[in-house]
Amino acid sequence: MTTLETAARPLGREVPGGQATVLISASAVSLLCLLHGGLTGRGVLEAFVGFVLVWLAAIDIRRRILPDRIVLPATAVTLVAQAALAPDRTPEWLLAALGASAFFFVPALLRPGALGLGDVKLALLLGAALGRGVVTALTIGLFAAGGFAALLVLVQGRVALKSTMPLGPFLAFGGILELLLR
Repeated sequence: MTTLETAARPLGREVPGGQATVLISASAVSLLCLLHGGLTGRGVLEAFVGFVLVWLAAIDIRRRILPDRIVLPATAVTLVAQAALAPDRTPEWLLAALGASAFFFVPALLRPGALGLGDVKLALLLGAALGRGVVTALTIGLFAAGGFAALLVLVQGRVALKSTMPLGPFLAFGGILELLLR
């Protein structure tokens, strides 16, 4: 076992296979977010969110789940940090979190199984982290998912229409791009 795998072990059983790869990828995104945001409270928060998004994407790809024990505490930490860093924007963070979550909750209720509640909670985290930028992140993520789905249909034909794919990695991708490009 490598040093990176040993370091990742205490982070919990949710770490998917290829632990070192996930840890390196999450750390790289985190470092990019920190470089983008600077060595400030905002930069550290963005680095934290970037790390968590990569971690969650890897779990969703492997296990098709976005664990509450990661998403919910990360959302709470993010909201508290946002309120501490920019108290005047606290309503924005809260409304964006609740709005993004509601945007996914309604379809999850209307068609159970088509969208998981983990995606609803991931949208909550994205809203808390990005504020009004969550609209851009969700748009990017949904377009990326749609493009991937279209590619699957082209490659696999009608069989692909009966398969499912995790949405979390695409939402995380949109969130990371929004963090790095704003």
